[in-house]
Amino acid sequence: MISLVVPCYNAARTLRLCLESALAQTRVPGEIVVVDDASTDGSAEIAEELGCRVVRLPENRGVSAARNAGIDATTGDVIFFLDSDVALRPDAVANAMEILEHDPEVGCVHGVYDTVPLIDDGPVEWYRILHAVHWRRRHLGEVSSVVFALAAVRRDVLLAVGRLDERLRDCEDVEYSSRLAVRSRIVLTDTVVGRHDDGSRLLPILGEQWRRALPLIPLALTTTRRGAAKPEHANSPAGILSCGLALAALGLVLLSLPFGLFHLPLLAVPAVFVAGFVLADPELVGFVRRQRGPVFAVYFMAVHLVVHVVLVAGLAAGSLRLLTGPRDGRAEAV
Repeated sequence: MISLVVPCYNAARTLRLCLESALAQTRVPGEIVVVDDASTDGSAEIAEELGCRVVRLPENRGVSAARNAGIDATTGDVIFFLDSDVALRPDAVANAMEILEHDPEVGCVHGVYDTVPLIDDGPVEWYRILHAVHWRRRHLGEVSSVVFALAAVRRDVLLAVGRLDERLRDCEDVEYSSRLAVRSRIVLTDTVVGRHDDGSRLLPILGEQWRRALPLIPLALTTTRRGAAKPEHANSPAGILSCGLALAALGLVLLSLPFGLFHLPLLAVPAVFVAGFVLADPELVGFVRRQRGPVFAVYFMAVHLVVHVVLVAGLAAGSLRLLTGPRDGRAEAV
């Protein structure tokens, strides 16, 4: 039996679309369980209205705790995790099960987002959607990481790997992947597709990028110690390097100001690295241009650069914290 688990926190805006897509599957799950993580917007009532079973957590504990509670509350041999802001294509569950049933050595199958958002909230959301679609499609096939937004996992594999770390509210899927990949094969497929309602405001997205960047270096070190393969990159390593070099060069230019050493030609140095950032991932630029046109591609790369500035700063801060400071809960978790 297939158990579909939807972790949910204040998701009234998208939950109905999510659950209606689950109920409309060509291979309907044997049970659909919504784990309500102490929502205050009536999300649980929407799930009950649609006939889904609801597990209510007494206090907000994060998505890892909600997924663990969903595992505990279900009995299926396969658990299909679905985020509350994703609506599946009608054949998504059937396609995931076909892969699992065809190859018993595959313990986890996860999918990709559609190129069109679930609810169109403007250009920032289009940036997020197209970036997510591109980097996942780039890694189709057997992979070493899983994104739980739309993922089917065998129960025996989940039990063997252990529970999701509830101390992590960011990068929990990265940490779990480092344990999962050494025990089971993982497949990323474009036959499991869902429309995603992503973030649409830049400042909260940058805040999320900062939070997710902080633990990435400690998590990478943990992955290496466990012997797992390196996870797939959401961003081009060359682009990250170019952005970091651009920031370093700009910093040197600004530091030269108090000493009277500044000259306008010095600005060419960070400008060269910014150009290198744009050219580091031509496939991404071409993909965005084909989807939304050249004007949007320019906008996309401008936002992409700002996101990378925050990413590089977060990686640097996380590395410094790892080297010099006492570990916080997130560091201890890895």
